[in-house]
Amino acid sequence: MDLRTATPKLQTLRALMTGHTDRHEEQQILQLFEAATAAELNYLLTNVDVEALFSDVDDRLVGPDNLTALLELLCVKRAHELGLPVRGGLMFSLQKGPTPLLAERMIRALFLGLRGRELTEFKNLLDGRGNYRDLQQLVFSDVDDPAIRQDILDHIQREALTAPSGENKVLSDIDDTFICNWKDTRYPPKTVYPGVLQFYRELDRGPGVIPGREGDLTFVSARPMDPLGFIEDKTLETLRQHGVGAAVMLAGAFTHLIGNARIAEKKFDNFTRYAQLYPEYGFVFTGDSGQGDVAFGEQMLAAHPALVRAIFIHDVVATPESVRKAWRAQRIFFFDTYVGAAVEAYEVGVIARDGVARVARATQEELEKITFTSEAQRQDRREELTRDLQRAEALSAPRP
Repeated sequence: MDLRTATPKLQTLRALMTGHTDRHEEQQILQLFEAATAAELNYLLTNVDVEALFSDVDDRLVGPDNLTALLELLCVKRAHELGLPVRGGLMFSLQKGPTPLLAERMIRALFLGLRGRELTEFKNLLDGRGNYRDLQQLVFSDVDDPAIRQDILDHIQREALTAPSGENKVLSDIDDTFICNWKDTRYPPKTVYPGVLQFYRELDRGPGVIPGREGDLTFVSARPMDPLGFIEDKTLETLRQHGVGAAVMLAGAFTHLIGNARIAEKKFDNFTRYAQLYPEYGFVFTGDSGQGDVAFGEQMLAAHPALVRAIFIHDVVATPESVRKAWRAQRIFFFDTYVGAAVEAYEVGVIARDGVARVARATQEELEKITFTSEAQRQDRREELTRDLQRAEALSAPRP
């Protein structure tokens, strides 16, 4: 691309958008985009406020429908010339605020114009923004028209059949799974469990020699979502402050806060939607034994036995060994430390053997940094870890 020609076009576009934009100026904007080369088109859309652009160009009761013409040009006719980040910028601008039927038609067009692995990459891009405006919000809330939503979901399903990812989406609860924050009294309140972040990384990395793509972590929480996404965005920011990188959150509801069965029901509803968005993936889930996660995991396995690889349950209520053994036969694995979780994950085939060693190393280092309320509490946690470290070491021992 020749910046000597692209830069003046960008300056012209910004000048046309300054102040009130009349129908003559809107026509000039349309002509500018129509005449741009593919490289110039990407350059312009990368360097202009797309949301403001869509706001400046109008459809009229009497006169030209310039907004419709602009959206069809960018989202339909020339969409195949756009890079995925530029497509994502268009989608984000369409998603913000109300989404009238015209916007929903353009959202559908942007999805249906992508195939196979490129569609998978685009969905992950939309989920990588770090706020509540994620893929599930877009398809199941912002798109109101049932027929348009079904067209998108049908396209996603068809493309998944031709391009399975071979990877797993890593789902996790938050309270008493990632951070001590509900029933667990074994750690000081608000403690991030030692080894949990490395366990997520290993699940995300996968069992193969070549690591899978990063960024497949999604939190499925009972924490409620408000209409403006404030609680969800605040929770994501808190997770980032505790070391979590890119992540998505599937939130609960105020009407499902009481009772483990209702919490599990809401989580399962969220998972059902999420599985429709990513049918090319497998799934693993990490939860705890204190708030409906066992029932949720059981529902996941019953609904999608071929896609759900394993359920890992952080035991915070001292579940008897006989009960753990019964659940283990159903691919629901209880654990006391994240080293124990890593051993189970390796044996079921969702992380690599050297991943167990990395989780073990991280867990030991992080445990020593925790300020426990008593020396007895610290010693109990060390004994739990020692037992699981012995299991991890046995994985590399020569077999008789």
